[in-house]
Amino acid sequence: MTRQSETAPAIREVMLECRDLTRVYREGPRDVTVLDGLELRVRAGERVAVVGSSGSGKTTLLNLLGGLDRPTRGEVRIAGESLLSLGEAALGRFRNRHIGFVYQFHHLLSEFTALENAALPLIVRGQRKKAAEALARELLDKVGMQERADHKPGELSGGERQRVAIARALVTDPSLVLMDEPTGNLDQATAASILALMDGLAVTAACAFVIVTHDPALAAHQDRVLRLDGGRLAEQARHA
Repeated sequence: MTRQSETAPAIREVMLECRDLTRVYREGPRDVTVLDGLELRVRAGERVAVVGSSGSGKTTLLNLLGGLDRPTRGEVRIAGESLLSLGEAALGRFRNRHIGFVYQFHHLLSEFTALENAALPLIVRGQRKKAAEALARELLDKVGMQERADHKPGELSGGERQRVAIARALVTDPSLVLMDEPTGNLDQATAASILALMDGLAVTAACAFVIVTHDPALAAHQDRVLRLDGGRLAEQARHA
């Protein structure tokens, strides 16, 4: 497969930028610095994997990038907008418009079907239910869930729930997709289909991806691999 980075223009818009990103937590009498002056730039259409040991701060980083947490110092900019400049209501609208999330543990609503879960971000945005569900069904088809669209999460396997979560993240055509172990519960064939879908979106929709993973094969498939260590990111060399 031809890599997206080989076919894209040499310079593309910076979709995500972190400057001096720092997060300090208070634990009893002491401060614990999880991220320490972290810098990151991801361009439109670029796929970046973040690897690191357990407890290195990968989930904290995703939460900051998605506006689910606020930094102690520094800023996150997405599509040119500083998240720090947004109040809670505006931040919620911005996330709905620009950011897709794939959590490690799905976070699907148990009372809704797979189709309703996947369509929910569009309905929250104000789109009519029929149109939202039509778009959601297209994404469910692409992740191999067309036969399970009317089932609720309790009737789905872990891998099936993960595919619904991926469809939900992509249905809004976001600028940035944040993924936490997106293929961890998927069989090899389904994981390959998800990677192909991500490849296509990176090229055709100029969607940027930041993917936290422990899977070397998934990391190696991305344009860049960054290791989080000591609160900062460093480029990881690729092995031939």
